[in-house]
Amino acid sequence: MAYNQQYGSQQYGNDGYAQPSRQQHMTADEIWAQEAGSNRDLVQGGHKEQYGNGAYYGDDQPKGSSKKKWWWIGGLLLLAAIIAGVVAGVVVSQNNKKNNSNGSSGSSGGSGSGGGKGSGGDFAKDDRLHKVFWGMAYDPEGAVPPMCGAKQAEVTKDIQILSQLTTRLRLYSANCNVTALVMQAIKDTGVDMKVYPAIYVNDDDAIFTYQMNNLTDAISKYGEDMVEGIAVGNEYMLNQVGSSTSGAAYTTALTYLSDRIDRFNTTLQGMGLKKHIPVGTGDAGSVFSVAMAQKVDFFMSNVHPWFGKLPAAEAATWTWSYYDEHNVQVAAQAPNKPNVYLAETGWPTSANETKFETLEGAHASMADLQTFLDSYICQANANGTEYFYFEGFDQPWKAIYGGVEEHWGLFDKDRNLKQPLTIPNCA
Repeated sequence: MAYNQQYGSQQYGNDGYAQPSRQQHMTADEIWAQEAGSNRDLVQGGHKEQYGNGAYYGDDQPKGSSKKKWWWIGGLLLLAAIIAGVVAGVVVSQNNKKNNSNGSSGSSGGSGSGGGKGSGGDFAKDDRLHKVFWGMAYDPEGAVPPMCGAKQAEVTKDIQILSQLTTRLRLYSANCNVTALVMQAIKDTGVDMKVYPAIYVNDDDAIFTYQMNNLTDAISKYGEDMVEGIAVGNEYMLNQVGSSTSGAAYTTALTYLSDRIDRFNTTLQGMGLKKHIPVGTGDAGSVFSVAMAQKVDFFMSNVHPWFGKLPAAEAATWTWSYYDEHNVQVAAQAPNKPNVYLAETGWPTSANETKFETLEGAHASMADLQTFLDSYICQANANGTEYFYFEGFDQPWKAIYGGVEEHWGLFDKDRNLKQPLTIPNCA
């Protein structure tokens, strides 16, 4: 959704989708300085080296004052070498055990892909939660330039919660070291979780390059096993041309976006990874076209019945119909037939002001969210829709946009499940 863009103010377009205005952004150096001050150990993929307490010996070993036979000296040296080897083996073994069970320090971490069970795997489970969502949209709290205040421990707690709801996460940018924070949390928690990282695209090439470096560093560090696809751009086309799917402006914007997709794809292919990682983009469902389909491996479509101004009781049917007509059928017309995902759909529970709680037939309320969950989730699972629910947690920083922007979470800002919400059980 447009309000997931990390910059700009917001207004509603004629198509019912939110459209943020663009403004100047921080340079890559400014963001680097911000991150370096608050999260030095993790920036740029966490290249901080850590060394143990092991010692090496120089040439200034003490010499004995008495004369002994050379065979005796040799025997002592051999014995010392054997003892040192045993001690070193024990130390390495203990360090490996410690690293494999590391909780959530986030300062360096191993180079594994996150398949193992970390000490965080024994976290308490909430029996009110069910792993029924195909995927979930996720932005860590504080992962918004220029603040970049997301903390590893908090992201790890979020992963513990979200892992009880889904096995897939969709991210929105590689700013604020988000990719590494999430991958470290998955590794520490030891859960079955795949991730779709992203690069936010605007007209600042330095920001793009900075995020590309962050993302590739994270993959180099944690491995590619947990990465299922990477989206270059989130609603870039909507921000540039509204809901148009043709014309000179659309062609220009698509050329710019596809150039960045190609640049990142080239960089990714050059990493020599063990598996192919698809590269696509995310945008409003209204801007997808056959021309765009030919530029991507996949398209992530944001389709919100709230902005369709529909009653919650009609939301599930409308969401599928809109997605099928504007995205599934369009992708099928392209020669490469890219995969499509329903990348955002959800329902707000409140608004910053009473006057924004209703958008024609749509009402922001707990009751309407429950109606949407009950009518959409199990139905979408049954018909094979690959969707990301929007979203896990309320995001207070979006209060600057007004309206319903900060109230889309299943959980409130303090990570409490909203009451009296019931998560569907599709068993």
